[in-house]
Amino acid sequence: MIKIETYYITTAIPYVNAAPHIGHALEFVQTDALARYQRLLGKDVALVTGSDENSLKNVHAAEKLGITTAELCKNNAAAFRKLADEIGLSYTSFQYTSDKEKHSPGVHRFWELCNRSGDIYKKKYRGLYCVGCESFYEESELPEGVCPEHKTKPEIVEEENYFFKLSKYAKKLEELIESDELLILPESRKNEMLSFIRGGLNDFSISRSVERAKGWGIPVPGDPSQIMYVWFDALDTYLTGIGYGTNEEEFSKYWPANVHVIGKGILRFHAIYWPAMLLSAGLKLPKTIFVHGYITVEGQKMSKSLGNIVDPLKLIEKYGADEVRYCLLSEAPTFDDGDFSEKALIEKNNNELLANLGNLVNRAMVFTGKNFGGKVPEQGAPTEEDKKFLEGQGETISKIKSKSDALEIRDALQFTMAFAKNANKYFQDTAPWVLIKEDKARAGTVLSTILSQAKDLSILIEPYLPSKSEGISRQLNLNLEERKWENLGKPLPAGHQLGEPKVLFKKLE
Repeated sequence: MIKIETYYITTAIPYVNAAPHIGHALEFVQTDALARYQRLLGKDVALVTGSDENSLKNVHAAEKLGITTAELCKNNAAAFRKLADEIGLSYTSFQYTSDKEKHSPGVHRFWELCNRSGDIYKKKYRGLYCVGCESFYEESELPEGVCPEHKTKPEIVEEENYFFKLSKYAKKLEELIESDELLILPESRKNEMLSFIRGGLNDFSISRSVERAKGWGIPVPGDPSQIMYVWFDALDTYLTGIGYGTNEEEFSKYWPANVHVIGKGILRFHAIYWPAMLLSAGLKLPKTIFVHGYITVEGQKMSKSLGNIVDPLKLIEKYGADEVRYCLLSEAPTFDDGDFSEKALIEKNNNELLANLGNLVNRAMVFTGKNFGGKVPEQGAPTEEDKKFLEGQGETISKIKSKSDALEIRDALQFTMAFAKNANKYFQDTAPWVLIKEDKARAGTVLSTILSQAKDLSILIEPYLPSKSEGISRQLNLNLEERKWENLGKPLPAGHQLGEPKVLFKKLE
C-alpha cells in the first residue's frame, strides 16, 4: 500500500473578544491557499484553526457587555467559524479552547511533561502586564511607557504564579533559528527573533491566580488556585487540533506541523515560547513559521475610533468569497503590510478576473458550443506557434510551482494570472473566428488547445479561487477529483462533451 505524504498547516488561533475583521480573513485565505496547493500535489492535508477563548481580555470584553464570558466566546467563536466557512477555509478541525473533552486533556498532559522536565516552578512576581497582548513586559520594551503593539499603558501585576524556564533554552533556540531548522519567513522576522534571543531571555509566567482570571480558563494540574496562562493553553491547540491527548494515532500521523501561519504581532510567542515549550515536553518542533503583516484600510490602520474596521462577512455577502480572496491575496504582499479598499477589489474583479480569466473560459466555451457541438475538437499537428506557446505555458507552470513551494503566495498568483493572460493572447493571435471560415481543422486545433488551457487553469486557480475553479471544471464537464497538479499539461480528449457555458464573474460597480 502506497503511503500518502501528509502536510499539516495551521492558522493562528484568534482571540474571540471581538468579531473578526479583514486581517483575520487575510490569514485564513493565505493559509487556505497553501493547504489547497499541497492537496493539488496529492498530499493528505490537515488544516487546524479555532478560537482562543481562555484569555483575560475575553473576560474583560464580556464584563463591558454585561454578559458571561461563556456567552461572549460562544457568540464570537461562531462568527469566526462562519467567516472560515464563508471564505472557503478548508479546515479539517475547528478547535475551541473551551472544549473540555477535545482540548483540555492534551493541555494537561503537555503541562505535566514540561513539569516533569523540571521546567516549571512557582514564585512571587511583580511586573508590567498588557492585557491586549496577554503578556508581561520589561520596562526597556515599552517605548514611552506603552505597549508597542496596543499603545496602551500596561498595568502593574503582583501575585504568585508558575513560571517556565525559558532561559534554559536560549542557546538551543538560537541554534535552531540561525540554522533554519526552525525556518522563519521572511528573513527579517528571523533576524528580529535572533536579536531578541541575544538580548537575553527571561523565564515567563505561565499561570494566573483564579481571582485575576475570574475563574475562567483551564486549571493548573494539582493546584486549583491557579489558571493556566492563555498562551500556554492556546498554543497547545496546534497539538490538540490533531488529536493530542485524545487520539494519538491521528496526532502521530500529522505532527510536526509543516507551517504555522501567524501575524507579526504574535511572532515571539510562536518562534520563542512555543518551540521552547515543545523542547521541554520532548515533542518535535514545527518546520516553518510563516509571518504575514497587517492590513490597513485605504492607507490607515484599522481602529474603532476611526470607524474603519472592515467586516469580511459583509464583503463576502456583497461581492462574493472568491472576489474577496483574490483581492487580499493579490493586493497584500505575502510577508508584509498591505492595504485594502473596496475600490481595489472592484477594479481587480473587473480588470483581472472578469476581463482575463472569465473572458477566456467564456469565449472558448461559447465558440466550441457554436461551432463544434460543445465537444472538444480534434487536435491536429501543432504549429511552431502552438509549440512556442505551450512551451511558454509550461515554463510559467514551473514558476508557479517554485513560488508556491517557497510559500510566496502573491508571486505564485501573479504567474497564474499571467498563464491566463498568455492563453488569452494566443486565442486573440490565432483568431479561430477567422479560421473557422477558412480552415475548420486548424480552428479545431486552436480550440482544443484553449480548452485544455482552461482545464489547466481550473487546477492552477484552485488555491486562490476554489469556487471558480470548481465552476470551470463543471463547465468543462470534468471529474472534480481529477484536479491534481499531475494532470497539468495533459490535453482534453477529442470528443469530450462539455457542459453549459456559465458566467464566472460579473462586472462590479
